[in-house]
Amino acid sequence: MHDKKRTEIAELGEFGLIDCLTRSAAADNESTLKGVGDDAAVIAAGRNDAIVVSTDALLEGVDFDLTYFPLKHLGYKAVTVGASDILAMNALPEQIMISLGVSSKMSVEALKDLYEGIEFACKELGIDLAGGDTRASMTGLTIGITTIGRARRKAISYRGGAQFNDLICITGNLGAAYMGLQLLEREKRVLADVENPEPQFAGHEYLLQRYLKPRARKDIIEALAEEKIVPTSMIDISDGLASEVLQICKASKCGARIYLDRIPIAKQTTALAEEMHADPVVAALNGGEDYELMFTVPLAMQEQVMRLGLVDVVGHITRESTGAYLVTPDGSDIKLRAQGFKE
Repeated sequence: MHDKKRTEIAELGEFGLIDCLTRSAAADNESTLKGVGDDAAVIAAGRNDAIVVSTDALLEGVDFDLTYFPLKHLGYKAVTVGASDILAMNALPEQIMISLGVSSKMSVEALKDLYEGIEFACKELGIDLAGGDTRASMTGLTIGITTIGRARRKAISYRGGAQFNDLICITGNLGAAYMGLQLLEREKRVLADVENPEPQFAGHEYLLQRYLKPRARKDIIEALAEEKIVPTSMIDISDGLASEVLQICKASKCGARIYLDRIPIAKQTTALAEEMHADPVVAALNGGEDYELMFTVPLAMQEQVMRLGLVDVVGHITRESTGAYLVTPDGSDIKLRAQGFKE
């Protein structure tokens, strides 16, 4: 009797694993307008509207380190993580449910701090905390997030709608959250054996905020609605720009050109990257956790989009056969690669 072949998760990577596990997950119910393969599922709610639902998980030791992550900020960030998926469908989040796995090392006061952050973010975004679950955990704190939003069906933006010559637009700047994390990790290492540690954070407050307390870009969705702009495709930038571009290309069966000198990177990000002998462009491409939005619009909408004053055009959609590349200032093409998680 032959043993079944064992495939290591690292061989597939994050997105390959998702494809492997969900390949046969066909939607049999008419009410399921979109199942696996986007930032959120889309479920019919009447003839013209839809409910948009996402789920996320944050794990202690993987997604956050409680030695330097304030629980109020963690609660706030948990809501941002969930809300961002809904916003990435061009929908507005309305309810959220939080499930916790809690270890015995957590106190009631600590959990109250976590919920204070959750409630603050909910109030800021106009989201109702509508339920959840609490269980004992043997592996540290885990946070399960289910977020529910609503949109008109015709206003929803999927990953698969990008068209040839569409402009690729992104909000905010990229790489700051990653550099904030690198700063926290550096100070943790340096001060590991110090009795009264005093981390050196002066001048880097912006980077710390971007990692510890990122804001969901509800303002962008509201601005697009005000201008009556419905993006042809959209995704949130949680895994780095390169990964998100490739997700759009895969879903839309297209290629892309991203221009390196158009990627918005904050001065603080560049300064710390140089100090730590890192490349700020790599941080922007592969760092993740910025929770900005990337979307595409027809070329004819360029002036209309630029009037928003909230976005940068960083590239354009090409034919699928041309692939997805980063174009350097000297005209060289560098093939985009997604990082994903590795074991």
